[in-house]
Amino acid sequence: MYDAKKLNRKKAAVRKELDSLRKQEARLMKAASHSRDAGFSNRLEEKIPAKVQETLEKAFCRAFGIVFEKGTRFIEKGIRRESMQEDHAIQNYAAELRGTRRELRKMQKSAELAGLRDMAVTAVEGVGLGVLGIGLPDIVLFISVLLKGVYETALRYGFDYDSSREQMFILKLLEGSVTKGGDWERLNAEIDGFLERDEGMVSSGEALKAQIEQTASAFAADMLLLKFIQSLPVVGMIGGMGNPVYYHKVMKYAGLKYRKRYLCGLERRCQEEERKQI
Repeated sequence: MYDAKKLNRKKAAVRKELDSLRKQEARLMKAASHSRDAGFSNRLEEKIPAKVQETLEKAFCRAFGIVFEKGTRFIEKGIRRESMQEDHAIQNYAAELRGTRRELRKMQKSAELAGLRDMAVTAVEGVGLGVLGIGLPDIVLFISVLLKGVYETALRYGFDYDSSREQMFILKLLEGSVTKGGDWERLNAEIDGFLERDEGMVSSGEALKAQIEQTASAFAADMLLLKFIQSLPVVGMIGGMGNPVYYHKVMKYAGLKYRKRYLCGLERRCQEEERKQI
């Protein structure tokens, strides 16, 4: 039975949540607009040999390739997929039924709390390997933990992660989380086109391979100094301590986008329900 009052309440709640998200996005845009060419850390990066950056780029590319091609089953062993899907179904039903901001925010809190455990894991493995001066092998572990966090976030908002389309979306999310300046604005607009208007996203084998290289390049550029330091014995723990910082950075962006994607879908369903009554 059509309930105009409940539908209007739900639409208002979704609009307010989307407005709140857009304010967060504006802050992210401001942070991303800062140039990487200024600051003490960038002057240090200039002293790092070009060959080191090339090696790091290859390491990230290899890590993403390994994890995406062979590591998903391994990552899934630590994911309660069915349980998370059931939790989302219950929370989504409550949001659809009651249509209040309180119900919508329960989903967000659930996703955020789940990320705290994995952030702790990145700190332990990053510092531990850093003390030993192990930087490059750490990258595969770091990417695995990152992807586990993104996969769990996807499930908590009602999305899968294993189709080529979703893998492309995830790779673009990861790239967007560490990109700066005009490239961030371009990529962010592309991501928004996908989640707001369900615009197509090319996901062929060649496109995925190219995106893996692009995402790897973005991570190598942004984490160059930290991973270089982590490769030095003892002081490498300083570089390893950057892992949880980056985990938080990536998950903040991914969580925001998945939440926006869910809310945009809910908004479209409200509009469809309203059109049926005209």
